[in-house]
Amino acid sequence: MARVAREMVEKAGVDVDKLLDLLVRNAAAELTTYYYYTILRVNLIGLEGEGLKEITEDARIEDRNHFEALVPRIYELGGKLPHDMVDFHNIAGCPPAKMPENPADIRAMIEVLLRAEQCAVRQYTTICNMTFGKDHRTYDLALAILHEEIEHEAWFSEFLGEGPSGHFKRRVPGESPYVSKFLH
Repeated sequence: MARVAREMVEKAGVDVDKLLDLLVRNAAAELTTYYYYTILRVNLIGLEGEGLKEITEDARIEDRNHFEALVPRIYELGGKLPHDMVDFHNIAGCPPAKMPENPADIRAMIEVLLRAEQCAVRQYTTICNMTFGKDHRTYDLALAILHEEIEHEAWFSEFLGEGPSGHFKRRVPGESPYVSKFLH
């Protein structure tokens, strides 16, 4: 644990235990989303599903990157991940992005993907609001993840005909243009 880092965050007025709870729940949401997006992605078949595979793959890998980037900060602040995967899954900050009843219903799949991204946008906005001007490292990390989650939301909204997202595909799958600086 980085004792001075935690001390400085506490002195700045952040409830570190509450922050750690949010970070662990978001890490759980990112890892479970990675898992469920894997299942969703392999079921995106046919003419309609093929068009979604690439952006679903980007979101899937970037969510794994988000998990990987969150873990060091959790431990730096004196937190830890649950020792049991089922417990970890069950505390996720967002509901599981499970396969819809009819896997051939592409619109239902997009809605599952979209709801997951919208939940993530809310979660990281909360962390940004809590840490702004107080915990620069966590704020920077949460803001980077938030940028990517907003892009993911825009991609899936676009597929539902909610207007153009203004975002373009990644150069390479799972690029994580904002979070990559936290991965080493």
